[in-house]
Amino acid sequence: MSARYPDLLVAEAAASLPVHVVLKDGALDGTGGAATVAWARAHEFTGKAGQLLVLPGPDGSVAGALFGAGEAFDPGTARALAVRLPAGVWRLEGVAGADAESAALAFALGGYRFDRYRARPDAGRPLLVAPKGMDIPAALRIVAACALAREMVDTPAADMGPLQIETIAREIAGESGATIVVTEGEALLEANYPAIHAVGRAASPARQPRLIEIGWNLDKTDRPLVALVGKGVVFDSGGLNIKGGAGMRNMKKDMGGAAHALALGRLVMQSNLPVRLVVLVAAVENAISADAFRPGDILNSRKGLTIEIGNTDAEGRLVLADALCRAGEHAPDLTLDFATLTGAARIALGPDLPPLYTDDDALAAALLEAGRAVGDPLWRMPLWSGYRAAIDSDLADVRNDSAAWAQAGSVTAALFLQKFAPETGVWAHMDIFAWNPRARPGWPEGGAAQAMRACHAMLVRRFSTAR
Repeated sequence: MSARYPDLLVAEAAASLPVHVVLKDGALDGTGGAATVAWARAHEFTGKAGQLLVLPGPDGSVAGALFGAGEAFDPGTARALAVRLPAGVWRLEGVAGADAESAALAFALGGYRFDRYRARPDAGRPLLVAPKGMDIPAALRIVAACALAREMVDTPAADMGPLQIETIAREIAGESGATIVVTEGEALLEANYPAIHAVGRAASPARQPRLIEIGWNLDKTDRPLVALVGKGVVFDSGGLNIKGGAGMRNMKKDMGGAAHALALGRLVMQSNLPVRLVVLVAAVENAISADAFRPGDILNSRKGLTIEIGNTDAEGRLVLADALCRAGEHAPDLTLDFATLTGAARIALGPDLPPLYTDDDALAAALLEAGRAVGDPLWRMPLWSGYRAAIDSDLADVRNDSAAWAQAGSVTAALFLQKFAPETGVWAHMDIFAWNPRARPGWPEGGAAQAMRACHAMLVRRFSTAR
């Protein structure tokens, strides 16, 4: 799947219209003279954050626009311009340097539309002239990666099953000359992926579970190895512990971790980072049938640890257990996993701020700093050892649902994953939501790319000098 997404940034244009960025109660000098000042006053434009006022020319055509920055300009607000400005070619005035580049990237991110199922033709779009010196191809690669992840999440489960995720993975691998191996159905048992098989075995034969593994630059053994792991539950009914209707409504997004791992993997390969790369995606449907796994079952895992099933709706950590174990067999220097894992993460931090878990302080600091720098925030949460007893089982090595006394469901889920994480290098887990529940200009309701730009920025900083 290639996201249906035009390039909204241009290097230059013979004629472009100005968007004047104006601070709150700031002077309008240089924005068009007395006529502009009068027009702004007539429309009560004060430079309040997010205000937009289109300026007319003498003949009634569009001559420019004023955009309110509030007390200080936040480049991320430029996302709204991609859907609020009239069609045409525009340039930002009053912003320079890093802020101008960040605003241009935000503009391009804000233009995402999911219109796969709409018959009406796409209307004309505004374009933005990128600031001089900006690496436009690099920016557009980031935008395209985010668009891919968002479109995969937005696509209904009927059209985004395990096979479709595999097809996208094959396209990504083919673009960069990477290898790809897919293990599916009963072959998962033969290859020792019992937890992935157990979660996905109840689905129809056309949607059988699979582990997808992409390898890139693996022959360049002098380079560090990065492993990206994604939860790909294409639809989560909850299994026999079935969800209610409200909880099931948006479960097409439960493959958001897989979408992020694949999109970030493609971005790493397109950026030609000097690393070896492994991308692992467990693509399953948590369906209900006579063959569904049950509460009380005890499953094997690739690592050899047995898992007592307390709740079939805690299935994401099961497929990640096998995938993380497989990642460890490559002896990675760095492992990042992405998963729409727990509702508890949303209760703790809401939809916009994904929890970050790692036991490595330096990696945590690098990810948090990268997130702040690119406007893709994360919040570090503790791998609190006092809650490890909550996932102890009397019958097996570990249980998939934590004891009620611990309460901190996102923390205990991360502690579960830690048992299966690679023992080499460092590991971080992102409990993403992959969804924007509040529509506003530049941020449509639907699939959201979270933590991916932060991770990419961290990888660039960490490895770009490691050639």
